[in-house]
Amino acid sequence: MDYERVRLSYCALPTIAEERGTFFSENGVSYRGQKKGLTGHLVFAIAAAAFGSSFQHGYNTGVVNAPQKLVEKFINETYFERYNEVPSDSVVTVIFSVMVSVFCLGGMLGALGTAYLAENFGRKGGLLLNNVFVFIAAALMGFGKMARSYEMLIAGRFVIGLNSGLNAGLSPMYLTEISPIHLRGAVGTIYQLIIAFTILISQILGMPEILGTEEGWPVLFGLIIVPAIFMLATLPLCPESPKYILICKGKEVAAQKGVLIFFFKSQQTKYNGFRKFSKGQCRFYKTVTLKEMWENAVLRKPLIIAVVVMLSQQLSGINAVIFYSTSIFITAGLSNQAAIYATLGMGTVNVLMTFISMILVEKAGRKTLHLVGLTGMMIITALLTLSLALTPKAAWLSYVSVFCIIGFIIMFASGPGSIPWFLVAELFGQGARPIATSIAVSVNWMANFIVSLGFLPIVESIGEYTFLIFTAILAMCCLFTYNKVPETKGRTVEEITAEFREKSTN
Repeated sequence: MDYERVRLSYCALPTIAEERGTFFSENGVSYRGQKKGLTGHLVFAIAAAAFGSSFQHGYNTGVVNAPQKLVEKFINETYFERYNEVPSDSVVTVIFSVMVSVFCLGGMLGALGTAYLAENFGRKGGLLLNNVFVFIAAALMGFGKMARSYEMLIAGRFVIGLNSGLNAGLSPMYLTEISPIHLRGAVGTIYQLIIAFTILISQILGMPEILGTEEGWPVLFGLIIVPAIFMLATLPLCPESPKYILICKGKEVAAQKGVLIFFFKSQQTKYNGFRKFSKGQCRFYKTVTLKEMWENAVLRKPLIIAVVVMLSQQLSGINAVIFYSTSIFITAGLSNQAAIYATLGMGTVNVLMTFISMILVEKAGRKTLHLVGLTGMMIITALLTLSLALTPKAAWLSYVSVFCIIGFIIMFASGPGSIPWFLVAELFGQGARPIATSIAVSVNWMANFIVSLGFLPIVESIGEYTFLIFTAILAMCCLFTYNKVPETKGRTVEEITAEFREKSTN
């Protein structure tokens, strides 16, 4: 069979990992022995792929928060040394805002390359190759102060953004494809769990007692090489996604090896499992282009859903809260030191709630958790606006603002924080998944860029009423989620795509 023209379709693959409640079912016999727990090889692969990729995404989202004043001081001094002129506060704010937001711009451009790397180098291969950007970024940011160049910091943030954008597409794709259906949501949530954890780590390391000092903050930015080394040492020991190997490359022996390593323990189960895996029900497979996706209503509808779900995550205002949480707490009336500790408390809550979400996602379902989270954030942003507006008249309301922000984080972590990353992969078959992931993740980063760049200027313009913008956006996202987003819990990709096909026909 010519695998360059005709390839096995995705429908042959749900039999090993996507039958309801089992890995596969053959001739009326269900092999349920593998449902409980994970194999050691699968756990190792999840750790290697998720930690090495998610770390860059989360750590570089939060790392600019705690040392903000130190970095702004460096910008001020460098500007004066060059131009013999003290820059205005607005100039320093603009330079710092560009440094923060260019990370998102890099993420958006990086995400656009997801499909190319995923198809040509594989999910695992793309993740490994992507670490080249980490070493470049670490050098630029780690030595930026020594070179007296804030442009190096900006360039480094852009390059690590490229890395994070690619990671955000490749890692959830790899995790989804190697996970059994009854754990697919929980495994997909791990990406966001590590993001939340590494945001907290960046905030802790950025404290004045650790690396939040004049000498320490360049080291803080350069630590990104650690997870890159971890991934380069561990991920090569893991198999490539068996679905990618068999469907996209036509390498049955290599795919068989991956399946046996990831999923099966007993020899008889191995034999029967892969016989069903490789035999299956086959259809023609080809990679879907963006044009084909948009012209085909069966693919266009889930693409729109994927994009809106990604927008609901970023336009909720979450990264405005993360990037500028310390400033928000100070505005709410807390002292500088109290604001730092409140930010750490916020990060801790984010980690704990994301972990709880990982447990609930296979019980409550994706749609339910996402909708509950969006609704909660909508209500809380309205309350936060009210408390910030009234704080000058009643100082005790500053604590209400703090609780609102923590409540916002709880609602975000309960569903909207993690679900969009893997929901995209669940909505599409193998042929459409890479391009759909590229589009959806790049839109996510674009929205992230808009919020991070525009938040401070909007705050300067309308003050505490800024969060009402997020309230309105969240209200629209709630309506869309309720009416359009399907529940994917416990369903194979074939079942999900069949639903879109049926609705399109009707």
